[in-house]
Formats: sequence, structure tokens, C-alpha cells
Amino acid sequence: MKLIETTGLTRTFQSRRGPVHAVRGIDLTVPEGEILGFLGPNGAGKTTTLRMLTTLLPPTGGTARVAGCDLAADTAGVRRRIGYVAQSSGVDPHISVLEELVTQARLYRLSKAQAATRAEELLHDLDLTALAHRPTGALSGGQRRRLDIAMALTHRPPLLFLDEPTTGLDPRSRADLWQLVRRLRDEHGTTVFLTTHYLDEADALADRIVVVDHGLISAEGTPAELKTRYAGSADATLQDAFLAITGHDLTTGTTGTTGDDPTAGSARRRTRSHA
Repeated sequence: MKLIETTGLTRTFQSRRGPVHAVRGIDLTVPEGEILGFLGPNGAGKTTTLRMLTTLLPPTGGTARVAGCDLAADTAGVRRRIGYVAQSSGVDPHISVLEELVTQARLYRLSKAQAATRAEELLHDLDLTALAHRPTGALSGGQRRRLDIAMALTHRPPLLFLDEPTTGLDPRSRADLWQLVRRLRDEHGTTVFLTTHYLDEADALADRIVVVDHGLISAEGTPAELKTRYAGSADATLQDAFLAITGHDLTTGTTGTTGDDPTAGSARRRTRSHA
């Protein structure tokens, strides 16, 4: 089964200087159970594509099906079938981890009993049980990201979007999150769409990598295939391949929100807004 299928997906913004073609035509297929690394330099169209696929931004043209639902005709259906972890955490710092998870479950229309049961399952699955009664504002960065992912998994979505999930985390927390992502795929069959500015992360996690530049897909393949094809050897670094593909050194670029979407700053939503 294909969890994402797009044909000619485009997005154009209007500015004082004329139209800005942020995404010029993305043809993309993501099969069930794959961890896809979606990479691109700042301004490449990566963030705009992600926001379209998660229903945060309507496409200007093209077609797409996400988790079995038409992106244009059934945005509510898409939201019911995906989980989304944004760059910024959406948790309430004044309530406990358990309360946050129960609230999220209730927003997905689970009964009180079902919400309590689901919260306990998520606490166990994401190694948060010992933190259940701690205020979310007192969590470390790595703990908060695990909570963000737990919230996104409340309704058991088959497709999970992770937007730069390890930015700002220490090496141990990053390694723990990598292990969690692999476990979600291996044990639950979750398909993961991952954007990241860390090429070592994409190399370690992704089954397949898609590189976008100037609003189009520039290259795609497994990490080994890209390194062999563009850097001359499977023993090369993904950074070498990325530089050959785009002419940009991603590790020296600005991390955080990319500059391809003029509305990105004003349109961020809390993770729970998909309920």
C-alpha cells in the first residue's frame, strides 16, 4: 500500500515582486512501512511540501493522496490518518505528562476510560511511565520530544510526519530518538516521513532519501545509492553526495524553519490541532 502519492504537486505564493514558485511539481510515492528522509537546502521547497502533505497549506496545483485520502477533497480524513510532530513542541507546560496525553486522547473523541487506557499504553511504549506525573514544563528536550511523538500517536496513525525532530537535542537524546523511530517502524509498521538538517541522521534512519531543490526533486534513492551515484563510493558521506546534488553544504546552513514558505511563521499549529 502507498501511504503518500503525489503527482505534479505545486505551491505558488504571491508577493509584491510577483509570484514565488516554492514547489514546482513534486511526484512522490512513499510505500507503507518506509522511513523516508526528505532533505533539501533552505528555500528548496521542503517545508512547503511538508505543510501541504499535512493539510496545513493547500496546494496550488497537482494531486495527492495521503494515508488513503484525497488531500484536496478530504483534509479531515487525512488528519485522522496521520500524526504530525512539528519543530516546536505544543505541550502545555503547566500540566502533567499523563494529563497531556489524556487530554489529547479526549480530543480524538476517546471516552474517559479509553483515553486513560491509551495514555497508559503510550507512557509505556515511549518510556515515559516514570515521568507520568511530572509537569511537562520540567521535561528535558529529549523527554519533551518523546511526549510530542506520543501525542502524535494517540490515534494510532499509519503515517507519522517528523519535522526536524532532533534539532537542539544532545547526542544521547538524539540516539534515543533514532531508536524510537526505528522501533515504531519495526514493531508497529508505522510509515515515517522525516525532515532533518542532520545528514548523519538521515543516513542512519532513512530507508530511502528524497532530495528537493528549487521546488523539484533532484535525486532519490537509498543512502548507499546516493553516495555511490553522486560521491563515487558507498563509503563516502551523505554530505558529499548532498553537496554534489545541490551545490549546498547543508551542515553550514541555517537550521530551523526553512525560507521557502512566506507564511510559515504565522501558520504554525499545535500538534493537537489535528484532532
